[in-house]
Amino acid sequence: MDSMMMLRKATYHLWTFTISKLISSFGSQVYSFAISFYILQATGSAKSFALNLICNVLPRTIVSPFAGYIVDKYPRKRIAIIAQIATTLAIGGLFVVSATTGLSLPAIYITTSIVALTSTFSSVAFTSSITGLVDEARIQKAMSLNQMSISFAAIASPAVGGLLYGVISMPLFLIFYMAASAVAIILEATINFTLFSAKQAGTVGTPKESMWQGMKAGVAYLKLQPLLMTIIGIALLVNFLMSAYQVGYSYILIEKLKMVSQHFGFAEGAFAVGMLLLSIYLSLRKEIKYPLLAAKKGLILTGIIIGGTILPLLIAIPYNLMFGFYILLGLSLGACIVFINTPTQVMMQKQIADEYKGRVFSIIETVAMALSPLGMVLYGFLYDVFPAQWVLLLSSGLFIAVVLILARPAVIRKVHPELAEEKVVKKRAEAF
Repeated sequence: MDSMMMLRKATYHLWTFTISKLISSFGSQVYSFAISFYILQATGSAKSFALNLICNVLPRTIVSPFAGYIVDKYPRKRIAIIAQIATTLAIGGLFVVSATTGLSLPAIYITTSIVALTSTFSSVAFTSSITGLVDEARIQKAMSLNQMSISFAAIASPAVGGLLYGVISMPLFLIFYMAASAVAIILEATINFTLFSAKQAGTVGTPKESMWQGMKAGVAYLKLQPLLMTIIGIALLVNFLMSAYQVGYSYILIEKLKMVSQHFGFAEGAFAVGMLLLSIYLSLRKEIKYPLLAAKKGLILTGIIIGGTILPLLIAIPYNLMFGFYILLGLSLGACIVFINTPTQVMMQKQIADEYKGRVFSIIETVAMALSPLGMVLYGFLYDVFPAQWVLLLSSGLFIAVVLILARPAVIRKVHPELAEEKVVKKRAEAF
């Protein structure tokens, strides 16, 4: 295939991949909204609602390392399509149950668990295949468009779900989701996952290599990459400390500041809008030159934003001004998250060997999530015992300290040696 043909195909991949992700993400989030609403309406139980959330998170955490090995071992296109078909069948099973005997909590929990498992395989397969789908010059654009589709779905799905929930029945909801999933399958079937790959997926390792050996090889590869180990260390501690914000944000706005539910919804939605706006910006601009340095700046700003959440607790602010403040905070935080994640993911896409991508991305995701449940439990306890402003302020300080230590100038120079050279050239130019 000549270079012009490959570039045209890459452009097709760019938009087909984005549309597929938008359709599947939108369907998934509208379904999630409808099921959550149904559980709360039917049972009135926060425990039943929480159990559905656990059925969504726990399977992902457990299966992610195994998914990475399988994605590296077998053809990624086949895995992505099988995962999407399995999602469609799971929703179809729930539709049959709802149309015949009526929805039950066990059926919902089983379906949520299956969808969580299948989406893990689909997500790892696609993330590991970005460098095979598009040319190197457009990796950042692909990552930004992917994030844009997820952000748009996060913004629109609650509004669409809320409008539809009162108008159509749950079986019809499930039919819509099945249809969206079927369209995603058709689009994915037209994509060449190895267009730019140097090595065909499914040829990793030796024929007799066991799953355990394959996973050990992935960990061994990871240990030899100082940059990836630095990213894992930062992700582990930062996500743990981020739990202070995740738990404290709702607690402060609802319990302490008595923000009305409608305004709280807008304040939370601002986060997704911020992600969407910066995703659009990054998709249009040239690739960020020093990704780890950009991520460091974004993380420091995130730490400042987390600390800034407590400002209305310390200073009396009129209600409307307080509402506007949290809208601005949500927009800024959403933009920061994209500014951190997108350049870092682009850098990893380029530096990780193709035959290890599935395992490495799944290990990073698993480690990043590992301390989050512990953090949520710990901070839930701390907010009950200590004043919220001091818990959040201390966590913000620790957050910034972790970033400054783990992404210190020596580490940045090691990852981006050309940065030091650029500074020397600038100094010489200034001298003349």
